[in-house]
Amino acid sequence: MPQLSLYLDDRTLKAVENKAKAQKISISKFVREAIEKDIQSNWPKDYFALFGSIKDSTFKAPKELKFESDKSKAKFE
Repeated sequence: MPQLSLYLDDRTLKAVENKAKAQKISISKFVREAIEKDIQSNWPKDYFALFGSIKDSTFKAPKELKFESDKSKAKFE
């Protein structure tokens, strides 16, 4: 398996060590999983190609709501 070297400041290294320890995994595994999670696509393939693909004449966009119609929020003190 290929290897990768990282340069981290002390604060970041300590955070990585603590998170890996809390999960009871090695630092290497923690960093690998974090990278894999970051580069994974969260959307199915061709998901964005669907926008505008529906040909339905009955579909109408709703009217935009007016900001003034929003109710006042309760204030907590």
